[in-house]
Amino acid sequence: MAIDETASRQAKRTCVDAALGASETCGAPASPDGLDPREVEAYLVRNTAARTALDLPERAPIEVRPLARGEYNANFSFVHPVTGRKLLFRVNLGSQMHLDDQIGYEAHALTLLEPSGRTPRVLFVDSSKSYFGKGVLVEEWLDGRPLSYDADLDVAAEVLADVHDVALSDGHGLVAPDDPLGAVIDECEAMFRVYRRWAGADRTTLDRIGRLFAHARKVACEPRVPAHRHIVSTELNSRNFLINERGTSYLVDWEKPVAGEVEQDLAHFLAPTTTFWKTETVLDARDVDRFIEAYEHAVAGRFSLASLRDRTAAYLTITCLRGLTWCAMAYAQHRSGERSVADAYTLGKVESYLGDPFLSFVEREFFGLSPEGGAPRR
Repeated sequence: MAIDETASRQAKRTCVDAALGASETCGAPASPDGLDPREVEAYLVRNTAARTALDLPERAPIEVRPLARGEYNANFSFVHPVTGRKLLFRVNLGSQMHLDDQIGYEAHALTLLEPSGRTPRVLFVDSSKSYFGKGVLVEEWLDGRPLSYDADLDVAAEVLADVHDVALSDGHGLVAPDDPLGAVIDECEAMFRVYRRWAGADRTTLDRIGRLFAHARKVACEPRVPAHRHIVSTELNSRNFLINERGTSYLVDWEKPVAGEVEQDLAHFLAPTTTFWKTETVLDARDVDRFIEAYEHAVAGRFSLASLRDRTAAYLTITCLRGLTWCAMAYAQHRSGERSVADAYTLGKVESYLGDPFLSFVEREFFGLSPEGGAPRR
């Protein structure tokens, strides 16, 4: 056994040396984006700052494994060779916030959120882009399963209440839109512009989503007392929650946090454009009410919830518009060959969102319009 372990360590070191020299192949699986895990291994061996921050012994063999990637980040895992802790290695591929230092911004937000106990701790960040030409972030690994809308609404409410309770001081360094609702509409405009300019744009879709824009602008312009700002995720699909029945549950993938209003998070979590994306679930009015009640209970007076339901309703309308305009943009880019949709499942969802049943449901339930058509089945 001792001989086998020695041989294994030697083989591993050979792979790391080869990655440093980029001269031979050692059989490590490639990541979905084409970034070789050996390159991550080489980075961890070669980068003095990373070794110091992570307390990695010099040239210690490290095995990196690719994880499923998102549109803006490629994720890998590795086990610390001394402590045995599993860690997450994140490579930034782009910024939907159009930031020059996306990974630094994400790391900063996670550092601010650490007191919540609901987000991963930052262990190392490299914004120099000197090795991959991309930013790098190493986080603690958090276990948990994806959220179930049928079983975990109360847990999600507790997670969000703890996240939103983190104090946001002056000079927090996060993006803080002057008009949060208007900022989402501006984002929708930019996305839908891609569809409008596409030669294959469907006239009926253009007209229907145009009507939704008109209604959304009216909603955004309704007078409201400015709300206190909190750190909000703005992206709350079921797979961004890590649920643990007998332990702490978490919220991960902080790609687009802002200093905004808590209702934006609540609406994004509840909107059918979110829930139906990775599941077949559309929450009904009773589910929405139960979740908001659970959130109010979890907040327990820690911060003001004035006009919570009115604001959440407004954000639900505009969040639905955001989901539809993203799908319109993605569909146009896919059909024009500008950028492919990730897979057949995603393309199917995009097409279903732009189809009459889903559009009619959203028009009726979240915009107060009355077209013909039904709702997606739960």
